[in-house]
Amino acid sequence: MQIKTVGVLGCGLMGAGIAQVSAAAGYRTIVREVDDQFLQKGLGRIKKFLEDGVAKGKATAEAKDAALANLSGTTTFEALKDCDLIIEAIIENVEEKKQTYAALEKVVGPHTIFVSNTSSLCITELAAATKRPDCFGGLHFFNPVPIMKLVEVIRALTTSDETYQAVFAFAKSLGKEPITAPDRPGFIVNRLLVPYLLDAIRAYENGLGTLEDIDNGMKLGCGYPMGPFTLLDFVGLDTTYYIANIMFDEFREPAYAPPPLLKRMVLAGRLGRKNGHGFYKY
Repeated sequence: MQIKTVGVLGCGLMGAGIAQVSAAAGYRTIVREVDDQFLQKGLGRIKKFLEDGVAKGKATAEAKDAALANLSGTTTFEALKDCDLIIEAIIENVEEKKQTYAALEKVVGPHTIFVSNTSSLCITELAAATKRPDCFGGLHFFNPVPIMKLVEVIRALTTSDETYQAVFAFAKSLGKEPITAPDRPGFIVNRLLVPYLLDAIRAYENGLGTLEDIDNGMKLGCGYPMGPFTLLDFVGLDTTYYIANIMFDEFREPAYAPPPLLKRMVLAGRLGRKNGHGFYKY
């Protein structure tokens, strides 16, 4: 199964990053957004990232030009009709994703592989909503996509061996280090990371230390690149809260239950770096 043309649904932070690494790896890449304003913003983000890389000496101008030449944008599904692989990176909403797959299946061929970049939803459930459950899987990238080396490859119960191998090989071809993760909430990374972040919030609620002391303790004592509260603000408190609720609904274990402080901060609109105020102010 040869992949030459890649479609990316969504040109937000994750979608733009995925489209960038796909185009940079030599694939003809078409990124689709719901309207031109969002599309141009996402394409502008990609161009700036590539230009900054050249300015810092991390990439050549030739590599930047080649990546941009491989990349195009659209607001239609019809433009994706010749794609061999389509990576969905839209809003974390099951019904929105299902409606998107239904629209796609009206225009693409039977060989086209669908994968979702979801960080928490059930891949088997998403696959079952399509007419190609054997040609469906998960590819979970990490933010920022051009920098983070890891990609989680998730098999639905219905994913064929051929599809799994093609998706795994595609992830490697992007210069990433893919790992195989189970189709369970949180996959591997968030299954281990989210309880740690929630525990840090509970510890802070119980007076273990200041935000700065807990962050510095984990950075300097454990060698983590950033402390839990800096990471929570970076990921987004609303995102963490959403994932934690899905994990708790699945496993019913106290470790996955969102602490009261996290819930209240999300309700208060303190979401982290994305809007300038989380555990810290930006």
